Amino acid sequence: MPPDASGQPAGWLGAIAVADLVERMVTRGMTLSVAESLTGGLVLAALTDVPGSSAAVLGGVIAYSDTVKVDLLGVDAADLVRHSAVSEPVARQMAEGCRARFGTTVALSTTGEAGPTSATGAPVGTHVVALATAAATRTKSFHVSGDRGAVRRAAVVNALGLLADVLATDA
Repeated sequence: MPPDASGQPAGWLGAIAVADLVERMVTRGMTLSVAESLTGGLVLAALTDVPGSSAAVLGGVIAYSDTVKVDLLGVDAADLVRHSAVSEPVARQMAEGCRARFGTTVALSTTGEAGPTSATGAPVGTHVVALATAAATRTKSFHVSGDRGAVRRAAVVNALGLLADVLATDA
């Protein structure tokens, strides 16, 4: 693939070939939706940069506010208070709610603190990604250093990495 503006091969996000992820989903007849808080649409942007991604990617919700998390994704408001928005229980509910709302076979979610200050009490750089299927929901927590952009980019890579892991194990 020719390089993009950053000098990286087009369609690559770190070590993840996004086009390969989309191709594997299309080949398997899978559909995907995404609930994004921290990343604000960057996960869907990475996926929809791939030509033909509409065969697998149905859409998403940018759930930046807790109200949207509760009203559109069905996140339990008590869990937002108990655990904060930057938690595995909330990321899990975001992915499960997104999957249910869109009727997709797979849904991803991202939530976290990009900084420069924390709104939830979680350390800046903390983020959680989740992936829901009919069989199970997986969550994974991360902490990275860097500015706001670096944290958000890391969350995109980690969300797509979780998708890559699931596609590799559910082959």
